[in-house]
Amino acid sequence: MTDRRRPTRWWAELLLLGLLYGAYSGGRLLARGDVDLAVGHGLALLRVEELLRIDFERPLNRLFSRSGVLGIPADFFYASLHYLITPAVLVWLYRRRPRNYRDARSGLVAATVLGLVGFALAPTCPPRLLEASYGFTDTMARYSAYGWWGGEASAPRGLGALTNQYAAMPSLHVGWALWCGILLWRHARHPLVRTLGAAYPVLTTLVVMGTANHYFLDAVAGAAVLGAGWVLGPRVATWAGARADRWEALPARFRRKSTIVSGGWDTSARELLPARRSPAGRTTDRAADRDADRGDRAADDTAAAAR
Repeated sequence: MTDRRRPTRWWAELLLLGLLYGAYSGGRLLARGDVDLAVGHGLALLRVEELLRIDFERPLNRLFSRSGVLGIPADFFYASLHYLITPAVLVWLYRRRPRNYRDARSGLVAATVLGLVGFALAPTCPPRLLEASYGFTDTMARYSAYGWWGGEASAPRGLGALTNQYAAMPSLHVGWALWCGILLWRHARHPLVRTLGAAYPVLTTLVVMGTANHYFLDAVAGAAVLGAGWVLGPRVATWAGARADRWEALPARFRRKSTIVSGGWDTSARELLPARRSPAGRTTDRAADRDADRGDRAADDTAAAAR
């Protein structure tokens, strides 16, 4: 069963989450993929959405790109809240809801790892990087003068080359926002916080599509990845914890077999090899065999002299 006590080693949790963020950033960077392949994947998603009439990103992007009142706040939302609200919810869980922290953290880690696998296996061009003939506008580039980002994703100006711009599928923006929303809705006490938690993933989904950073199917995949991570993460953590507990228990079992460091082997004067001795001091094993041989030879000598 999962240990639901508050983790006592806060620095270990901080290290784990730092490694998670490093893997997220580094994984996006390393899994750049082939540009033509990424564009092909993006167009395939767009065609499927058009066939099913679920290409909601098109009208939203037109709305956001024509109105700075919507587009500029949406760009700030996309560039910042993803990196602020998720750590804040983690800290809140750790301090106020320790019984729920471990499973929630494990689910987030597993979902992020699955997302990184998706980036590596299926690099996908976001709508904003498609040719203009497909009807999308990069709002981050259009309104870049109002923020710290440049024309390349949400990275600070001049650092766009350090990001992987073909990591649209799945949308971890949506996956992480849904994680935060579920936990705030389930465990927050104030009605306003619960309402904001429920609204956060909905607004995130609208923003990632309106800014042309993701397709609608990217958002669906982000939610699916979170669901899979939430199921797999705690189970993997429980299995790893059980393995660690068994490993830590091994030395204790060995110590119960013998309280003697040498295991009972000792060497006396004029002995070339160690011998195991019983608690009463009697020799065993090799030394005992040698004593028996000496006794047999003495008996033979005595019998020969008698003849």
